[in-house]
Parts: sequence; C-alpha cells; structure tokens
Amino acid sequence: MYKTTELFDLEHTLAKEYLAQFEYPWEALPGIKNYIIELGKKLDPEEYKEVSEHVWVHRSAQVFPSAYLGAPCIIGAETEVRHCAFIRGSALVGNNCVVGNSVELKNVILFDNVQTPHYNYVGDSILGYKSHMGAGSITSNVKSDKKLVVVHDQEENYETGIKKFGAMLGDYVEVGCNSVLNPGTIIGRNSSIYPTSCVRGVVPENSIYKTPSGTIITRN
Repeated sequence: MYKTTELFDLEHTLAKEYLAQFEYPWEALPGIKNYIIELGKKLDPEEYKEVSEHVWVHRSAQVFPSAYLGAPCIIGAETEVRHCAFIRGSALVGNNCVVGNSVELKNVILFDNVQTPHYNYVGDSILGYKSHMGAGSITSNVKSDKKLVVVHDQEENYETGIKKFGAMLGDYVEVGCNSVLNPGTIIGRNSSIYPTSCVRGVVPENSIYKTPSGTIITRN
C-alpha cells in the first residue's frame, strides 16, 4: 500500500505522467519544482493565465486578492484560493480544490477535489483525490533531529533518503481537526484520522486511526 498506484488514482491529477515514474510517491518530492515549471509551459493559454513568472492560474479559478501565489505553482479549474492563503511555491493544485484562509502550501501536489480549508500547513506532501484536511491539521515535514526521514511500518522500515517529507494521503482520506501528521506518515485510501491525533508511520487503507493509543480499526 506504499506504492504510488496503491495510494492514488493518477487520472485525477495533471501530474499523472510524472508520478507514474516513481514506485514510491515520496520519490517524486525532490523534482516537483522543476516539473511544475516544465508543465506550466505546456498549458493551454486559453485555459490558464500566467499571472506572474511561473505562476499559472486557470481562468475559472477564484483567487482572493489577499492570497499569495509563489512561483512556481499551478492552480486548477474551479479551485478557490481564499483570503490570506500563502502558497510558498512548488505547488500543483488540482481542479475543484479549496486552499483556505491562512493555509500554507509548500512543495506539494494536491489532486483534484482536495480540501485544505482552514489554517492548515501542508509541506513536502502529496494529497490524493478527494482527501480532506480538517481545520488546524498539519503535516510536519522535518524531524526534530534533522535526520533523514524513515517510513516506519510494523514489519519494516523504508529509508527515504530525504530530509523533508511530510505525508502521503491516499484517495478519500479524512484528517480530523487539529491533527499532526509526523514526517514520513502514510495514510492509505479511504481511511480516517480522529481529531487531535498525532500520527506516525503507516495507517492501512480502509481504517480509522484513534489517538492517544494509536489504535487502528479496520472498516467492515
């Protein structure tokens, strides 16, 4: 369930061809910036407007005046970027997404229909189709000891070889309010994280994660 095609339906992102190159999705993180720049050059100018250098916004998207769009980034069709959103750069935001008030994005891919609506920080992460971050939930993308991130499973560990790695959210994942996803967190498709959870490691697909015990309940 760690593999790219096990977490995501690639038909719901402009990054389909890019992500398909990688067996594990975190391998895509270091190249997101360059990929967005090259992809942006190929976008149809009838659909996307380059509002500043390497910043492309779909003509049907709504970007509020107080939002900041750092380069490079792409904002998809019918997406809302609300007041005081801070897109630091290297962000590929899909169609019908919500980037809400005071949300910060950095080096991310948001699939179509992703919602980060209230006070979220999402860095060095990939959020799958129709995933949702509850108010105040964040991805922590650097370990406190600054060592390289390791994905921890109950059976084995995966050395990622990268220092900055937040979380991989599979399709249809729900993250409860004020939860923290620690570096290297993987959440499988159709899983839910209870509010105020502190998540580390791997949550299988079709599961419910509860904290502080870290209990995982498999859905029937």
